[in-house]
Amino acid sequence: MKLIIVESPAKAKTIKNFLSKDYEVIASKGHIRDLPKNRFGIKIDNEKIIAEYRISEDSTATVKQIQELAKKSDEIYIATDEDREGEAIGWHIAHAIDKDPATLPRIVFHEITKNAIIHALETPRTIDMDRVNAQQARRLLDRIVGYKLSPLLANKIQKGLSAGRVQSSTLKIVVDREREIRAFIPEEYWSIDTLFKKDIEATLVSFENEKIEKLTIKTSDQAKRIVAALKRENFKVSEIETKERKSSTPPPFMTSTLQQTASSQLGFSPKKTMMVAQALYEGVKTPDGTSGVITYMRTDSLNLAAEAVEAAREHILNRYGKVYLPEKPKVYVKKAKGAQEAHEAIRPTMLSFTPEVAATYLKPDEIKLYRLIYNRFIACQMNDARFEQQSITFASPKAEFRATGRKLLFDGFYRVAGSDDKDKLLPTLHTGDNIEIQSISAGQHFTEPPSRYSEASLIKKLENEGIGRPSTYAPTISTLQSRNYIDIEKRAIIPTEIAFTVTEMLENHFNEIVDVGFTANMEETLDEISESGKSWHKILLDFYYPFIEKIEAGKRAIASLKMAKPLGRNCPKCGSELLLRSGRFGEFIACSGFPKCKYTEQTEENQKENPATPDEVSEEVCEKCGSAMVVKNGRNGKFLACSAYPKCKNTKTISQETKFSKVPCPECGGKLLWRQSRRGAFWGCENYPTCKFISKFEPSDKICGVEGCGGPLAARTFRGKEIYECLKCKDRTPREEEIA
Repeated sequence: MKLIIVESPAKAKTIKNFLSKDYEVIASKGHIRDLPKNRFGIKIDNEKIIAEYRISEDSTATVKQIQELAKKSDEIYIATDEDREGEAIGWHIAHAIDKDPATLPRIVFHEITKNAIIHALETPRTIDMDRVNAQQARRLLDRIVGYKLSPLLANKIQKGLSAGRVQSSTLKIVVDREREIRAFIPEEYWSIDTLFKKDIEATLVSFENEKIEKLTIKTSDQAKRIVAALKRENFKVSEIETKERKSSTPPPFMTSTLQQTASSQLGFSPKKTMMVAQALYEGVKTPDGTSGVITYMRTDSLNLAAEAVEAAREHILNRYGKVYLPEKPKVYVKKAKGAQEAHEAIRPTMLSFTPEVAATYLKPDEIKLYRLIYNRFIACQMNDARFEQQSITFASPKAEFRATGRKLLFDGFYRVAGSDDKDKLLPTLHTGDNIEIQSISAGQHFTEPPSRYSEASLIKKLENEGIGRPSTYAPTISTLQSRNYIDIEKRAIIPTEIAFTVTEMLENHFNEIVDVGFTANMEETLDEISESGKSWHKILLDFYYPFIEKIEAGKRAIASLKMAKPLGRNCPKCGSELLLRSGRFGEFIACSGFPKCKYTEQTEENQKENPATPDEVSEEVCEKCGSAMVVKNGRNGKFLACSAYPKCKNTKTISQETKFSKVPCPECGGKLLWRQSRRGAFWGCENYPTCKFISKFEPSDKICGVEGCGGPLAARTFRGKEIYECLKCKDRTPREEEIA
């Protein structure tokens, strides 16, 4: 009997289908040996690092089963994933079954198909100890940082906090962006929005020999002066320029770009993307039985197998025609250092398993991701898309405008990948033609702070900075979220207040842990262990001794920043001790039993600052049950709620000074009031519900000029232009006199 040991049960099941009864395939179910959970597990002896690996309790039964099968086997193959983690798992398996790792044949494959497995069995190698040592160095380095620094954070700030080499530098990136946002001061600027005859939108590029850029026009007076001057100018077509542009084909997916694209196009989190990709890699149902349908999904390589590229070119020729096929195969090279995890980009393993065929066999999330991977692979071997780009310059003695248009000449890879680009065609004009301004207005704007990171943009940042590797991106973000260092709201990553406290302490006392350069350099050092056999013992010792000195100094010198202080009284809900905590909105009292008990209350200071506490009784009576109404604080401010809650759930807004419009209701002549609702503010008639007129914009006394309409016009800003919009037919007309 021949035994093949893989990591995943799903992978084992798929591979078993390809082989004869002479083979037995078993899964280790991931790591079977690791450092102990309840103690440091690292010793230093004669300038050598000794890791005290133990078989985990969860793996005891699996290891026993592997050991029994190993005793009966004539040949044992290690077939774990071909990255550092997989190499190390194979090394641990060899030790667990009392075999010399150097004697066991090691097989690798980037796709789980019959041909790939047969080829791997025909070309075994041995376990790569340089890769194993690189993984050991990473694991021990992370254990040193986490095991020694996390208790210090818990002691000085708050229980349950953790630190990590990649985790903490990632958190600093998020915190630094939030600092930029908080420190940002908006700057006013104005744009001159102009429409020439034939509905040509144009941008002012110069005025009175001064180049006009985004922040050139600072004030309303300056904008009004320019608009008034431009209205007196006569414009001609001074230049027409036509150029052909190309839109280059995108490279095939690697881990980071797959996670980014799946996030932006499918709304998948990185964690979900990797879970779905894992299933596609390990084996799903196909017309030919269970098989892996994509190559290995943890990779930062853009290489593609020659036979896969040839298959793609044949597919393009047969399905789309010669015009879509480049003369030579396209080759992509990753510019960043250290592409080392796997030797191929992510691609489909069988081009005959098209998305149309796959839709019958795959689950909804699987087909979405598979279609993304399949189409990207085909697109990367197609011809570029080609555009005709046109630029027309309109000039007068004082000013110059420019209008641009674009026309798709050849869709190329867009045929498969799709595109949001739309043609923007300009009318036929000739140099010297006179052209009149159809409408012109000034629009006020304010500069905006940098946007918060999304999961996709944070992964891109980590990749660009060289922090972590493909296998670490998703787990790092998940760890930050589970530790309550970040919240993710509408895809935006927001650091919590505890994140600021932790980051500040690390910056002040352990700067190398949060320093992006240090973390990236360490990744390169790990690459050197993997690729050239650099001494991992020396690297760890060079880090260990100075770091431990800082830990000991920190225990003495770092002042307590604890955000939770015992109050000496118990929670009225569960009896646990109450703590004074600090949050994003200031101090508050919370139960120490959180998250099981979520009791909270205000501090005395907060109650003084906010006299409208939940106990403040108003003079109003609930019209539904007759109980007193009390003042509550909500997300949108104060409101009234019935004191009989939860039996009565009546709420109402607190009446404020009523704001009336100078214009009567267009439908009944009654007064228009400015009202607030959960969906936003609006103008509504006082005779509601008899009259149900509402409008987001305040009506004016002007009437729509469209024949047969006669609806009221409302002044508003639309796409940076001051206009009148009919509240009945929605016709829009320029409001030029407002700026003149």
